[in-house]
Amino acid sequence: MPVQDALRLAEEAQLDLVEVAPTARPPVAKLMDYGKYKYESAVKARESRRNQSNTIIKEIKLRPKIDPHDYETKKGHVERFLKGGDKVKVTIMFRGREQSRPELGRRLLARLADDVSELGAVESQPKQDGRNMVMVLGPHKRRSEHKAEARAGGAKPRREQRQQEQAGQGT
Repeated sequence: MPVQDALRLAEEAQLDLVEVAPTARPPVAKLMDYGKYKYESAVKARESRRNQSNTIIKEIKLRPKIDPHDYETKKGHVERFLKGGDKVKVTIMFRGREQSRPELGRRLLARLADDVSELGAVESQPKQDGRNMVMVLGPHKRRSEHKAEARAGGAKPRREQRQQEQAGQGT
């Protein structure tokens, strides 16, 4: 249809002539309310951004000869990050003669991965990178699932508290 005829039809219907597929041969246009079209596309874009999860990588640094208590503390941090739905990059820093014993670092990373296996899994195996050895752990659940679980867990005690208050008023 010629452009002039399409414009006349759009004016009669009090709508706009909107080019939908400009790269098609011939180009495709629609009769529609352009303001409404822009609003709906903005709503769709906003909705897709809301459902998008951005992954955050937290980093924990260790040394090959780490004290048992310090190891437990660092392991606790890794568990907290994984429970929060974040990925964890575990870095072991070697100094001096420690660089000639990379098996110590591998053993430590394997032990850490085994200790937190119920919360997350190894995403990238330990690899030597100069003076450092790096491994990435990823959570089993997505970040949104952790948030939903936390919300559900937080609402339950309040409900129980209200029920107890009501039971106390009734007596």
